[in-house]
Amino acid sequence: MLVGAVIVFAVVGGILTARADGEEAPKTRAEWARTIGYWTLTIAVAFEMVAGGIWDLLRIEFVRVSLARLGYPLYLLDILGPPKILCAIAVLVPRLPRLKEWAYSGAVINYLGAVASLLLTGRSVGEWVAPLVFAASTMRSWALRPVTRKMVRRGRRGKRAIYRMVYSGADRCSHGGGCVCDVASGGAAAVSVT
Repeated sequence: MLVGAVIVFAVVGGILTARADGEEAPKTRAEWARTIGYWTLTIAVAFEMVAGGIWDLLRIEFVRVSLARLGYPLYLLDILGPPKILCAIAVLVPRLPRLKEWAYSGAVINYLGAVASLLLTGRSVGEWVAPLVFAASTMRSWALRPVTRKMVRRGRRGKRAIYRMVYSGADRCSHGGGCVCDVASGGAAAVSVT
């Protein structure tokens, strides 16, 4: 019950933070579902990364035993703990898209490394399925990010590449951002950055 309330509070807080950062409010059900899905997965992954980082730094017994069973030295906890906490912070704070890309990739590498370590030492499915689920959740969070939290290719003048453009029948755009704009029916164009 308490965990559910914390997740709801965190999702609402995330949506309000995004609104304050300049994102538009979701208008359709699909946009609401995407926003809620993004924040739910992002908060779950960030919470797990913070908890894992704190557990690593405190060297709780569960972590020490798990690491010993896998054959890793204990000082690995000092190496992995701080980046996990920094990863969670980077994923949650607004802006800093390049740092977010590194944080997401670091989280996926962390989780897939755990899966590989558990599989290669012959552990049961119950032990390696959780890190696999978190790896998938991290990738899904990355895929659901709003445009304001993504890396955007910059044009000649340093302006952001345009993602939503409306044309009146032109085959190519002329904004010089290094992209090719495919004109869809009705005059709307979808931009693919190359």
